[in-house]
Amino acid sequence: MPAVKRALLSVTDKTGLLDFARGLAALGVELISTGGTARALRDGGLDVMDVSELTGFPEMLDGRVKTIHPRIAAGVLARRTLPDHMAALAEHNIPTIDMVVVNLYEFEKVAAKKNASIDELIENIDIGGPTMIRAAAKNYGDVAVVTAAADYPALLAELNTNGGALSKKTHWDLARKAFATTAKYDAAITARLASIEVSDDAFTDVPAALPLVLNLHVPRRQELRYGENPHQGAALYAAGTQGIAGCTQLHGKELSYNNLVDLDAAWQLICEFSGPAAAIIKHTNPCGCAEQPTLVEAYRKAFEADTVSAFGGVLAFNRDVDEETALEVSKLFVEAIAAPGFTEKSLSILTAKKNLRLVTVEGKLSTEPVVKSITGGFLAQTADLETLSQAAARVVTERQPTPEEWAALEFGWKVVKHVKSNAIVYARAGQLLSSGAGQMSRVFSVEIGAKKSVLPLEGCAVASDAFFPFPDGLEAAVANGATAIVQPGGSVKDADVIAAANRLGVAMVFTGVRHFRH
Repeated sequence: MPAVKRALLSVTDKTGLLDFARGLAALGVELISTGGTARALRDGGLDVMDVSELTGFPEMLDGRVKTIHPRIAAGVLARRTLPDHMAALAEHNIPTIDMVVVNLYEFEKVAAKKNASIDELIENIDIGGPTMIRAAAKNYGDVAVVTAAADYPALLAELNTNGGALSKKTHWDLARKAFATTAKYDAAITARLASIEVSDDAFTDVPAALPLVLNLHVPRRQELRYGENPHQGAALYAAGTQGIAGCTQLHGKELSYNNLVDLDAAWQLICEFSGPAAAIIKHTNPCGCAEQPTLVEAYRKAFEADTVSAFGGVLAFNRDVDEETALEVSKLFVEAIAAPGFTEKSLSILTAKKNLRLVTVEGKLSTEPVVKSITGGFLAQTADLETLSQAAARVVTERQPTPEEWAALEFGWKVVKHVKSNAIVYARAGQLLSSGAGQMSRVFSVEIGAKKSVLPLEGCAVASDAFFPFPDGLEAAVANGATAIVQPGGSVKDADVIAAANRLGVAMVFTGVRHFRH
């Protein structure tokens, strides 16, 4: 590749700009720039040609028109291997531009402001920048397009090593990054403006819970060894640092696809609780969960509910893992643990297990839409953030729940939301006893949950993610020890189910809210 002789620089984010420009100048690269970028370069002691000097036309319209000019566009777009292109440049005395260094107006930063006006949003939509980026990326064979300040040091190193030139591969990698940059920028504009309605005399900002355009422009963070099974490829995509997708791995083998799915299930569940809590997940279903005065006690209570299924499980905690908790966890083979943090002593204990994956996680339950792929498209829904409120719930039986039963019902209702449907949870206050998950019949989920319980169920509460369609499910739960039931209600057979509860002397609460999880 030929050496870079001329570079156009026009950036909003000036991080690292002077060092990069000085490096280019030291290689004999002529610098062309605009507005504030040109001033910054001159203030740094560099010689710079103004774009207006090259075009013979002044910047105008408050800077809206700077680089949109044939003498700029032609210098970027001309293919050096085509004689007709080079003859046209020569005829009009247009110099070639071999590198374009551009980043864009900070639209996303302005769009995130609560009270940004429509005028402010529109003024922060970059026009010349995306045009230059796309032009340079289109002509990647002859022009290097630089859109990220993080790339400056590596590019300078390569230029110095290769006599002022960049490899074809580097040109191609930069072009791909450039097109991704403009795609993300356009998606951010589309998403923000979609919520603004206009009438003849006013603009109204009406943010939609579900966007008109679903933006899935998310960078690949890492390739995974494989997907759910070894014959399937997989990768993690993430745009930020929140949640499991943005977690920081402190120890252990590479996270697998299934690890990440289970960690997310565990993290979503643990975020339901305000007190110290622990969750143990197996194949996305909770096999143990507890909320107790201390983290170690929460773990012990979670573990004792199903010591068999906990083997090889994935754990989550909503507090920093301490030494005492780590000592208890270290007795069990665990695949991965998610927590806000780990104390120094807990790390020394847990990192002794070389295959145990430890991750720290920021953030709580996400309010972003939940997206799933189906054949030929995607489904999106708002997040299920509903909780049980005694004030909003309706006791439909003759017997009221006792305070202890209310505590068990509230705990069970938090957990059942995170069990695959049809879902049944047996619980006491602060402890999951057992669950029945994923059955085609609700009464089967009731029976399976009871059969697999290793803790006594007498006097427990039962939570059902959807209504009991017949009295048989409730009758089976009571036969296995339940004295209080929480369910959404809404079945045509509600009267029969309520009558069965009254006949059996149990308390039952209708929430009016369903928690299906498919």
